[in-house]
Amino acid sequence: MSFITTDPFTTRPEIKGTFGVVATTHWIASSVGMGVLERGGNAIDAGVAANFTLQIVEPHLNGPGGDAPIMIHDAKSGAIKVICGQGIAPRGLTIAHCKSLGLDLVPGSGLLATCVPGTFDALMVALRDYGTVKLREVLEPAIFYARHGYPVVERITATIQTVAELFRKEWPTSAALYLPGGSPPAPGSVFRNEKLADTYERILREAESAGGDRVVQIERARLVWAEGFVAEAIDKFVRSQELMDSSGRRNKGVLAGDDMARWRAHEEAPAHYDYGRYRVLKPGGWCQGIATLQQLALLKGFDLDKMPVTGPDFVHTVVEAAKLAFADRDTFLGDPDFVDVPLDVLLSDAYNDARRKLITGEASHEQRPGRIEGRGKALETRASDAIRAAVGAFGTGEPTVGRLGEARGDTVHYDVIDRWGNMIAATPSGGWLQSSPIIPELGFCLGSRAQMFVLDAEHPAALGEGRRPRTTLSPTMALRDGDAYLAWGSPGGDQQDQWIPQMLLRHIHAGMNLQEAIDAPAFHTEHFPQSFWPRLARPGVVVVEGRMPKATVEELKRRGHKIEVGEDWSEGRLVAAAKDGALLKAAANPRGMQGYAVGR
Repeated sequence: MSFITTDPFTTRPEIKGTFGVVATTHWIASSVGMGVLERGGNAIDAGVAANFTLQIVEPHLNGPGGDAPIMIHDAKSGAIKVICGQGIAPRGLTIAHCKSLGLDLVPGSGLLATCVPGTFDALMVALRDYGTVKLREVLEPAIFYARHGYPVVERITATIQTVAELFRKEWPTSAALYLPGGSPPAPGSVFRNEKLADTYERILREAESAGGDRVVQIERARLVWAEGFVAEAIDKFVRSQELMDSSGRRNKGVLAGDDMARWRAHEEAPAHYDYGRYRVLKPGGWCQGIATLQQLALLKGFDLDKMPVTGPDFVHTVVEAAKLAFADRDTFLGDPDFVDVPLDVLLSDAYNDARRKLITGEASHEQRPGRIEGRGKALETRASDAIRAAVGAFGTGEPTVGRLGEARGDTVHYDVIDRWGNMIAATPSGGWLQSSPIIPELGFCLGSRAQMFVLDAEHPAALGEGRRPRTTLSPTMALRDGDAYLAWGSPGGDQQDQWIPQMLLRHIHAGMNLQEAIDAPAFHTEHFPQSFWPRLARPGVVVVEGRMPKATVEELKRRGHKIEVGEDWSEGRLVAAAKDGALLKAAANPRGMQGYAVGR
């Protein structure tokens, strides 16, 4: 049997240039970012502008009320830093409060699942500390598209359609915006969110009233968001509403203006793992990205150079490593400000040498976390396709193009590199239109990231005041031979840190360029408990694209994997950018016909 496809694995050229490159999950945001570079801004300026634009043109995937881990390489210092835009649990959201409501999970939608919105302040910190332009230059493109409109992509229409009845019956403020004339906006039509344009214009006016200094304006904008009219409108809305969520009941939210006033985004050092010539960097133990690093630690013991990337040995080995890494994710990761996350052990050679022995020629069907004395706790596994069938009606989960092409929620991603060598990689998400009702005074809704907390005080990811939920949002950077080389990432919830290492492995071991590594047939496993309500697991299930060779699929089945074959182009929304000496490169995912890389 032949396990190698003759497919060229590519749909478009890898973008190359020396001035600057931008890759995002939507062509408009890529163009906006490039425009900022053309006007003299740096990569961070371009990334911040692209981020605000993505909130407008992909409202089903992210919004102002969500979260955004951001990674930045500063060319002047040579340092790579993480700006934590993951908001914390409100003071009133406790395990006791959830239990008093009869809940065993934080709901996946509605107001109760809301954390402090983190994206805006994280973008302001990035712009203040690493950018060069004023606030107006990064906000004006988003304001333009919110005020004058943007073309609706098919997935916006499809997403609104799944929650249309919920909007009509339970969330009237969302219906007022997203069901004009009683129906979702048609694909290709021009859609406007003028109230959100008003919100950003008011923030800009109040910021500029502080004077001409860019840092002073940014600091005033942060204050307006966290303690001014934005926080006041959020506080008023949450206090006055009792609305349906995924629990099937109407619950009040607990996020208050005081919660927003007490939180600010901050900078921290990334975690890393060395894989051959590459040092791969991720946010810390509050991010599932540690699972990418651990997969690399496990896979370092296999000769992947000899495994065709569409062959059964490669798919089987990578899937089995993912199962082990995600079992450890669910057992040990949490907010390191509150719990002892044993990254020193999880990323050590000794630990992974022992874990690697669990990978055999047969598919595993058990959850097999490691053991580290006095640390971690295994997560309960929930498995029920009947529960899964109810998810879409409440707009829960993180939309992803995986899982046989169905849309269950999602995220956006962007990477930018400028001619000076500055880099930014970010994965904004949450606050998508199906997460909670629109706040009419602001034109956006709040996120539902608190659903990732565990209602078990002994678990590292336990819900608690001031804690960050263990997020799926997972930007990535890599050094090559000590030089900043690659920035990349993908939307997709629990699949993010499966598609992210797959791309790197295809790039390193198969010699594929960035575009080829993105385009190649991909896969993911749903073996472990998902991060989103209702936290289901599907032991042994592996989803592959229809382009995967039939001989590979049959051999994987023979090894015990439960294979589900999706559409030909259904796995992942990766984008990437690289700096190879003076040459800048970029690539974007063709799946979904939205992502584009630009550069010159």
